[in-house]
Amino acid sequence: MSAKITALLPAVLIRIFAFAGFFSAAILLVNAAKRAGIIPTSPFTQLAAPLAQVAAIGLVIGAYVVLSRPAGALATLGAALSVTALAGLVGVEFVLNLVFPYVDQGVIAVLRAGPLGIALTVVSMVFLLGTVVFMLALWRTSSVPKAVVILYTLSSVPIALRTVFPESVLQLGLVGLAIAAAFLAFWILRNVPRASNNVSQQLAESTHNTVTGNVG
Repeated sequence: MSAKITALLPAVLIRIFAFAGFFSAAILLVNAAKRAGIIPTSPFTQLAAPLAQVAAIGLVIGAYVVLSRPAGALATLGAALSVTALAGLVGVEFVLNLVFPYVDQGVIAVLRAGPLGIALTVVSMVFLLGTVVFMLALWRTSSVPKAVVILYTLSSVPIALRTVFPESVLQLGLVGLAIAAAFLAFWILRNVPRASNNVSQQLAESTHNTVTGNVG
């Protein structure tokens, strides 16, 4: 299925997905700097925070498309889970950055103890599961450097389990994920022509075989 998608999507669109990965990495670094106190919290940093997840959706789609035919069901499942979780994390980031800073801690505790807390936990777990599955697919079927796959996976753990890890570990996770996302985006850019050519050749051969079979 991914091969057909690659054939239908123009190379320029796949490159846009890759640049979305660079944008996501930049926002992640801003988030890390904000949490570390390197830059002050402002309306800009609060509004920018959810954009990291929005852009990451493009990164995941781009990586999945470039995988082409070897992707298989594992990559499809991982990409679907990741995109779904990232969409949910957009809402999480809006709550964390645009709601929680303006309400009392007591209200936050009540909200976390109710359905909102359950929703935050579910989205985080789906994000972690989707990341592990998708990175496993990249490990098995792509030329992405293994170090990038490991860094991306490990960095996602403290982000998904942010209430478990200390703040310093979360900040390192944000930086690590930013670095891994940037490398993954670079990998997409390097492999777009190759993927497009391979798929075009596969489709041409398939069409030729079909026509030959029909004529025969």
